[in-house]
Amino acid sequence: MIKKFINARIFDGYSADLMEGQVLVEGDLIREVSSRITGFDDAEAIDCAGRILMPGLIDAHFHAYTPTFNLPMNDHMPKALMAAHAFKILRGALRRGFTTVRDAAGGDIGLRMAIDQGLVEGPRFFFPGKALSQTGGHGDSRPGDQHSICGCSGYMGAISMVADGADTIRLAVREEFRKGATHIKLMLSGGVVSPSDPMWMPQFTDDEVRAAVHEAGTRRSYVMAHVHTDDAARRCAELGVRTVEHGTEIHADTARLLAKAGTFVVPTLSVGNVLREHGARIGIPPMGLEKIKGVAAATAQSIQNCLNAGVRLGLGADLLGHEFHPYQGGELALRGEFQKPIDVLRSATTINAEIVQMEGKLGCIAPDALADILVLDGDPFQDLALFRDAANVAVIMRGGQIVHNHI
Repeated sequence: MIKKFINARIFDGYSADLMEGQVLVEGDLIREVSSRITGFDDAEAIDCAGRILMPGLIDAHFHAYTPTFNLPMNDHMPKALMAAHAFKILRGALRRGFTTVRDAAGGDIGLRMAIDQGLVEGPRFFFPGKALSQTGGHGDSRPGDQHSICGCSGYMGAISMVADGADTIRLAVREEFRKGATHIKLMLSGGVVSPSDPMWMPQFTDDEVRAAVHEAGTRRSYVMAHVHTDDAARRCAELGVRTVEHGTEIHADTARLLAKAGTFVVPTLSVGNVLREHGARIGIPPMGLEKIKGVAAATAQSIQNCLNAGVRLGLGADLLGHEFHPYQGGELALRGEFQKPIDVLRSATTINAEIVQMEGKLGCIAPDALADILVLDGDPFQDLALFRDAANVAVIMRGGQIVHNHI
C-alpha cells in the first residue's frame, strides 16, 4: 500500500529550515519528498495538519537485556525470562519514537530475528553480542568476595564476558561476528556498576585493542568502547576505535585528537542522572555511589571540550531497568543544555545513522531512505522536552508500517 503524508512541515535530519510539503512512502522506502506530489490519488493519505514530520530517532547506546541495574541478578536469570524482558524494553523504545537502537552489551541475533520476523514489536536492532572485558574490568560483574568452588577462571555473563590477551580477544571478536554481531564493544576504563575496578583504571593493552579493531575491520565493521577517562579516550583515537561511549573526562587536547581522527563520542546523560538521584534506592553499592560523585561536572566540561574541538557527538541514553527505560526520550532535553535543538536532533538522527553505518538510509527524510518516520504534537526546535512523553509522538512509522497513529 502506498502512503502519502500531506500538510507536513518536514525536518529532513539535516536542515533547520523546515519544508512545507509531502512525503510518499512505497513499501518500506521513502519514494518522494516534495512540496506537492502529483498523482497517487489512491494512496492512503495521512494528514499531518501542519505538524512536524521527522526521521525516527536513533538511540546509539541502548541495553535490551537490562531489566534491572542488578547485573549479578541479570546473570542468573533464565534466558527465556530475560528475552521476555527484552521484548518489553524494545517495544517501549519503538513506542517512544526510537525506530532504531544500537545495543551496547549483550544484544544478540535472536532479538534481531524476533523483530525482523514480526514475532515482537521493536526498533531496528544493531548489536555487539557480549561486550568484552578484561578480568576484573568493567564487564566483569563478579564481586571480589566471589570465588569459584571448582577453581575455574573466566566469566560469561548476560551482557558481557572476559577475554584476556590479544589472541583470546581475536577469537572472541571473530565468534561474535560469526553469531551475527554488527559491531564490537570493548571496556577501556573502569565503570560505576562494576564491583572491582576503580573508574581511573586503564583496561586492555594496546595490542588487545588493536586485535579487536583489526578483526572488526575485516568485517567492514567497527569497535565501540566504554570510556570514562581522558586516557581511554585518547587511546581510542590512537588505536582506531570508532566511537567513545560516555566520554566522561575528555580534556581539550584529547578532544582535538578525537576530532582529527574522526572518532565519534556518544555522551550518555540519562544514566548519570538516574544513578545520582536513585542509586542508593536501587541498590548501587557504596563503591559505585562514590564513583558517581563529580561525574556530572566532568561530563559537562567534556562535552564542551568536544564541541569546541568539532568532535561529532552521537546520542544515547544507556538506561537499565524497566523503571528507567521510559526516561529515554529525555536524553534529548538533557543534551539541549549544551547544544541548540537542531544539533541535538542531528545527533539523534543523521549522526547516529552514520555511526551505525546506515548514512542515507536511516535518520533522514529523503528518497530511497528507509521509511522510519515520526509526526509530532509539538515543536522540538522550541522544546526538546516533548520527547519525554511518548504521547507527543502522534505517528510512528517503521519500515513503511504504521506502528502508532493518533492524529
